[in-house]
Amino acid sequence: MYFSTMTKSLFLTIFFVVVVAAAQNSPQDFVDAHNRARAEVGVAPVGWNATVADYALRYAEKRSGGCELEHSGGPYGENLAEGYGEFSAVDGVGLWVGEKPSYDYASNSCVGGECLHYTQVVWRDSTQLGCARKQCRNGWQFVICSYYPPGNYIGQRPY
Repeated sequence: MYFSTMTKSLFLTIFFVVVVAAAQNSPQDFVDAHNRARAEVGVAPVGWNATVADYALRYAEKRSGGCELEHSGGPYGENLAEGYGEFSAVDGVGLWVGEKPSYDYASNSCVGGECLHYTQVVWRDSTQLGCARKQCRNGWQFVICSYYPPGNYIGQRPY
């Protein structure tokens, strides 16, 4: 069978996009996205914890009916995100890290917006995480990361 160069190129591009999109939802993708943000402020990297990940997955499954961003109230620190379509794990972590400009280290406070998701991502004492991504019935993606030990204690700096 003969394929033109353009057809081969299109196939390889589609294949690459599908592989990259799928790869952006692995445990390592969650860890890497966190560790890039942590490295920027000199915080040690986090590692994956299967027990914490199981907790996150069970909670994501529970929220998959309507995708409401409601915290679990569980034993871990927690960040939640939702997005439509191919909203990936990396996209969810990106939303949290995107709050960095609202965090003022000098006053240890959020200035001009939300920053507590960001501070949990870079919380020095949170050394392990477990995350999950689940498609909801309404087509949205629910993303959760749970952190052990939890962070964001009032009056304490994240790093």
